[in-house]
Amino acid sequence: MGSRLSMYLEMLRIRFLMMLAYRTNYYSGILIYSINIGAYYFLWQAIYGGQESIQGLSVVQMTTYVAIAWMARAFYFNNIDREIAQEIQEGKVAVEMIRPYNYLGMKTMQGLGEGLFRLLFFSAPGMVIVWLLFPISFSADVSVWGFFFISLVFSFIVNTQINLITGILTFFLLYNTGLIRAKRVVIDLFSGLLLPISFYPLWAQDVMAFLPFQAISYIPSMIFTEGFTGGEVYTALLQQAVWCIILFVPIQILWVTARRRLIVQGG
Repeated sequence: MGSRLSMYLEMLRIRFLMMLAYRTNYYSGILIYSINIGAYYFLWQAIYGGQESIQGLSVVQMTTYVAIAWMARAFYFNNIDREIAQEIQEGKVAVEMIRPYNYLGMKTMQGLGEGLFRLLFFSAPGMVIVWLLFPISFSADVSVWGFFFISLVFSFIVNTQINLITGILTFFLLYNTGLIRAKRVVIDLFSGLLLPISFYPLWAQDVMAFLPFQAISYIPSMIFTEGFTGGEVYTALLQQAVWCIILFVPIQILWVTARRRLIVQGG
């Protein structure tokens, strides 16, 4: 058990170091994200006009929401669905399956290594730059930060699980590029990244309540901006935890089925 854990930690370390080798790309990415957040800031300022708040969020809270949503995305985002699809199409997955580790666990640790790199070298310095440029509010309550980081871990797990499902589907679809692109659009739209869920029509909110996407961006962003308070925070965290458990089931079913009918392209 200990040797297997050390193996996964080594995978995490290797991916972190690989990302470190290309860190210059992320410095330019900070600038791009800052410009993107600035565009949203001026857009929301125009939407708010003279109003103090909309849907319970002040203009400062909304600016903070946008900034933290985009910077959090840098942590939970990964390309393991595309990597899995490519390895299946090239036949490399057959070799990976006979190695002494769980293939999906290995991909998850690689995604975590990638996310930790972005958190340290992208999100943290990016938030400092954005804070200097725009009116962003940071809570002085330590518990808010604690709940936020717990929620951020859940958001990584849910997003990674959805990526694993999308990647595994390549076993059955053989060519999965269209689904991967569609999945990214759906997540950005329905996770609360582009627009807080509370701003959608009530019927849309009811539909999205039965989908896992708001557990990715909306919940951690609302916790950080204190849009959720008191019992709402615990309910939101519970919702994220439940989705982590629910999504584990189709991953296992798809993986067992895929291994039984392994079709290797190009191998």
